[in-house]
Amino acid sequence: MIKLSATERRRISVFLTCLTFAVCAWLVVAFSSTYNYTTKMYVRYKNVPLKRSFHSLQSDTIEAVVKGTGWQMIFARVNEKSSAVTVDLRSLDNRPYVVLSAQLQRINTEMPRNNPVIGFNPDTLYFDFSNRSIKRIPVKLLSAIRYSKQYAQSDNVKLEPSYVTVSGPSAEIDAMTTWPTDSLKVNDVNENIVTTVGLKTPSAGNINIYPKAVKVIVPVNEFTEKTIKIPLRIINNANYYNVKLIPQRVTVTFTTSLDKYADIDADLFEAQVDMEYWQKYGYSTLPVKIIRVPDFCKVVRIEPRNIDFIVKK
Repeated sequence: MIKLSATERRRISVFLTCLTFAVCAWLVVAFSSTYNYTTKMYVRYKNVPLKRSFHSLQSDTIEAVVKGTGWQMIFARVNEKSSAVTVDLRSLDNRPYVVLSAQLQRINTEMPRNNPVIGFNPDTLYFDFSNRSIKRIPVKLLSAIRYSKQYAQSDNVKLEPSYVTVSGPSAEIDAMTTWPTDSLKVNDVNENIVTTVGLKTPSAGNINIYPKAVKVIVPVNEFTEKTIKIPLRIINNANYYNVKLIPQRVTVTFTTSLDKYADIDADLFEAQVDMEYWQKYGYSTLPVKIIRVPDFCKVVRIEPRNIDFIVKK
């Protein structure tokens, strides 16, 4: 450790004090100098057209190039959210755009004299004047859900709200039938999914949607197998033959959620055999078709798959 004498310590203290004052003086001079800097401003409109509906094709914020001191630049960064510029839309009666540089003189009358705006990016704002429509359309959930073993979706998906309001050019709005969500991706699911999913952002700036997100509820339950006997129905017996099926019932094994296990019975299924297989194609046995199955149930096997029959003419 270096030991300093009292004189040396006094000299170092004087040096550091002078250095501190020099840095402070430099900062004061630097921040008091004038610069051109960029800041974001919210756009407000006045003198809007009364006889024409319109829609801005760009964001409600623009970048403004402002002339000011370093202190003003710092304050502008801090208060960026409160900065706004008023744009006069009187020229929209004759053309679909507004040139901001043409309004600089008027805009600067609303700005501090020592803090003028010298330019904008973009300098030209464009507007859409096509006929506009408003429509409510259903939301379409886009999802990629992977479930844990023996788990699956057990009931209909609920969306809150299930409809969204879209507005925009009539030609595009009239062609819309649904509005998609962002993709819901979840893996190894073994319980109900309750989450919020955003809606797809419109590809065009002249289309608006409300709301921007929906609540998604996906019922999930554990599944198991169940077996029941289902009576067979004969179809296409054009000559009304007396047909005896052997057997008259089939055994169907299917998967169902545990919460609906007790409620699933034979009345919710429908099985049939088609006599045309015998009359037109000469089949000696008739294949069984299950034509009605409860929602979210999946048939695993049918026994027997083919039915013997006796025709009494």
